Amino acid sequence: MPTLFRFLVVCAVIAGSIYGAMWALATFVEPKQRDVTIRLPSERVNSQPTGTVKK
Repeated sequence: MPTLFRFLVVCAVIAGSIYGAMWALATFVEPKQRDVTIRLPSERVNSQPTGTVKK
């Protein structure tokens, strides 16, 4: 039983460390805002129709 208790304590400490690191990152780190430009090839924007639609 002491081995199981020790294992659970180690798992709890690891989980608490991960939770604390995530909390610290969410609280103290501010993201930088910047403009994002995505270039599209003209073939994708001005594509020609490939077939006709039958009714």
